[in-house]
Amino acid sequence: MDGSNAARGISPPAVSSRPVVLTQRADFQRASRAAHVAKPGFVLQMRKRRAAEPCPADLVRVGFTCSKKVGNAVARNRAKRRLREIARLALTKRGQPGHDYVLIGRKGTTADLPFTQLQADFDAALDILHGVRK
Repeated sequence: MDGSNAARGISPPAVSSRPVVLTQRADFQRASRAAHVAKPGFVLQMRKRRAAEPCPADLVRVGFTCSKKVGNAVARNRAKRRLREIARLALTKRGQPGHDYVLIGRKGTTADLPFTQLQADFDAALDILHGVRK
């Protein structure tokens, strides 16, 4: 008997729910002119993509950046790892298709704030950008 997942009736997910990572400078520049929210540990920018852009409309895209002001390479990498994790946890559920999100690390706080506070701040920033009233 075949021991594969298909033989057992288990199928892989059709589409990955993980956001696509931005790599092009132009995408970051377009996001810099869009709506943003500043929190103690990061700045979150969000923009709705135009229909004419070549990216599929059902994708959520996310980018991460930390300037040299955040610290040396070790500090910047730690800050970006934390930003990637809060985005992964929240955007898989709350990201809006057709939107780009950019997280910008802040000097001295992104790497040092408690992770639970970063998560709460990220959820609050998403609520503001998505226009959710509480």
